[in-house]
Amino acid sequence: MIERNILCIDLKSFFASCECIDMGLDPFTTPLVVADPSRGGGAITLAVTPKMKELGVPSRGRVFEIPKDIKYITATPRMSLYVRKSKEIINIFLDFVSIEDLHVYSIDESFLDVTDYLKMYKMTDTELAKKIMETIKERTGLTSTCGIGPNMLLAKVALDTESKSAKDNIAKWTYNDVKTKLWEITPLDKMWSIGSRTMKKLNNLGIYKVGDINKYTIEFYKKRFGILGEELWMHANGIDNTIISDNKYVPKSKSYGLSQILFKDYNTVNVSIIIREMASTVAKRLRGNNKLTSLVSFGIGYSKAVGGGFHHSRKLSAATDKEEDIYEACLYLLNNYAEDLPIRRVSISLGKLESNTYKQLNLFEEFEKEEEKRKVLKVKDEIERKYGTNALLPASSLLKDSTIRYRNETIGGHKK
Repeated sequence: MIERNILCIDLKSFFASCECIDMGLDPFTTPLVVADPSRGGGAITLAVTPKMKELGVPSRGRVFEIPKDIKYITATPRMSLYVRKSKEIINIFLDFVSIEDLHVYSIDESFLDVTDYLKMYKMTDTELAKKIMETIKERTGLTSTCGIGPNMLLAKVALDTESKSAKDNIAKWTYNDVKTKLWEITPLDKMWSIGSRTMKKLNNLGIYKVGDINKYTIEFYKKRFGILGEELWMHANGIDNTIISDNKYVPKSKSYGLSQILFKDYNTVNVSIIIREMASTVAKRLRGNNKLTSLVSFGIGYSKAVGGGFHHSRKLSAATDKEEDIYEACLYLLNNYAEDLPIRRVSISLGKLESNTYKQLNLFEEFEKEEEKRKVLKVKDEIERKYGTNALLPASSLLKDSTIRYRNETIGGHKK
């Protein structure tokens, strides 16, 4: 069985909370229903605030079913708002983990594999979950809940069954909780991955709790339900060998990006070390995918004590895959927009991608020199692929403000 540190984070009453926050209201004290008023009393309540749930009104009901003595306000559904907020949340996740370790399960729920980041952040999985949830609250106003487990299944079930009633909105399960918690779940459709149809079939076999599934062997379920039967038995025993990196989130707007949270204050001078290292990483990703970029987006966030930051883009005169071009564009934006404030977050994104099937040469560059640079980069990339990302590093990586060696080791790019 795999033993990872998986976070499953859900945004509480997402649609209704988005509407409240957009209106400057508190979703925990505001009785609000998200529904289309033009459809009359038969309209479906797409979502309700925690306050409405407290008054006994569930989501996904009908407007006419809301008790007449409850006074509430109605908000017409706005999917554009919810999608925009969801993207904000995804960007927050990407401040903490790489895109390979993020799986967006739905518009308001995501899985994060933080296993390889705990040493770097010097936090436990629970502490990191709290940090991420606090960041979501600070930047968006939204409240989140979190399930933590050694695999995606147990993290999800911990979220669904325990987190919402926990004081800190966090529930952590381990394999030791399978017999005492997972096996006690009833009715069966409260268990993630078991629908009402499967529940009826299992009920007909005398199975009413998750633990009852062990009355029969895995071979029995495979014959009865096929490949889903094998998964059913494994899930009932807390087994899920899915790796999040196999379920990569791919943005609709294709780009390559990298974001880094800094765990000490940087200034506009020493942060250039971080920018150069990040430019090198994203440039290597470009070359590895045979792509060129002509648009560099760069952003910084200041420390919590002062807040704020900026995010701007710079169009390049010619498409490139060289870290020096990306670095210079970022430095230009830093020098033009940064304030003399403590920096704690840096992000780089490369857009307007094109295949590297041809190269628009800069008239001021000599062809031979350009070719020599590309040969050097190619050799560098090959060495790093063979011996690890720490095989070749600039001298600046030895400076105390550098993070690239430690990030390469903890994220798994280093080979010994």
